[in-house]
Amino acid sequence: MKFGWIMAALLAAAPAGAQDAAYWTAMRTVDARMATIAYRLTTANAALCRDLQPATGVQLHAIDQYDTASQPAARVAFGFARPVQVEVVAPDSPAARAGLTPDDALVAIDGHPVPPPASDKAGTSRTRDAAQAMIAAAPADQPLVLTVEHGGARRTVTVPASPGCRSQFEVLLGPGLKASSDGRVVQVGVRFFELFDDQAIAAIVAHELSHTILRHRARLEAAGVKWGLAAQFGRNARLFRRTEEDADRLSVHLLRNAGYDPQAAVRFWREQGGKIDGGLFRSPTHPSSQARADAIAAEVATLPPVGQPDAAPAVLATRDQPLR
Repeated sequence: MKFGWIMAALLAAAPAGAQDAAYWTAMRTVDARMATIAYRLTTANAALCRDLQPATGVQLHAIDQYDTASQPAARVAFGFARPVQVEVVAPDSPAARAGLTPDDALVAIDGHPVPPPASDKAGTSRTRDAAQAMIAAAPADQPLVLTVEHGGARRTVTVPASPGCRSQFEVLLGPGLKASSDGRVVQVGVRFFELFDDQAIAAIVAHELSHTILRHRARLEAAGVKWGLAAQFGRNARLFRRTEEDADRLSVHLLRNAGYDPQAAVRFWREQGGKIDGGLFRSPTHPSSQARADAIAAEVATLPPVGQPDAAPAVLATRDQPLR
């Protein structure tokens, strides 16, 4: 399945400020796909994560993410009765069942007012991040009480408790096939959403979430590795590559627990991996696409039959081990 219309809308060559309603409709569609995949993966794998947060199924956005000079149409398209509002709600999520809808303006979280933008500066995610941090800090095993406004009417919505792995998720604009996790935020390039279906994207998101669960960023920093050009050589490259291999292994279990087909990850790397791994110019910090497919297939072979519970993945025991 192709999603070229999304990319055509998001990356069309247009003068600054010329994006129209179709552009922002496409962006909301992409963010909805990401939110749905993230919700499924984080809630289905909460038992594997130490750090939890309420997994509501909501993606927020804020008015100061959209620059008044280059993106005025966004502020018109989304309304923004208040600085922070709901952009998308994952289907069948706790937020959806509680009655939250896109464009609900967020007033308070568990009785605490959502802080206003710190300044008039646009093109920043700080206001949205602050609201998301308030949700993440709430008890994961307790209902979340949100005060919202829509069309001038205020109401209180109680979102049932739904613990999930603590992580934020973002879609990156631009033409590159890039994905990453810094231990706090998983980012996936919008081009993935043009080229691939949700099974393949789930494999990418599960891999990046595995980095978070396995504490790879903190462990790499503790090991004193170097980023940038130095990452391509010697011990640095070896340790980066080990984290990639471990994330591939854990991702198999995350996918299965969330109801995705782990074999889709095997097919993705066998059939599409060449678009991502760089071929002859592949970085030594990552295995080749074929090596990844083989390793993922080997991990899939360890899974119990469908209908039987999956044991705790062996690789999970490494998350407290120093990288050497």
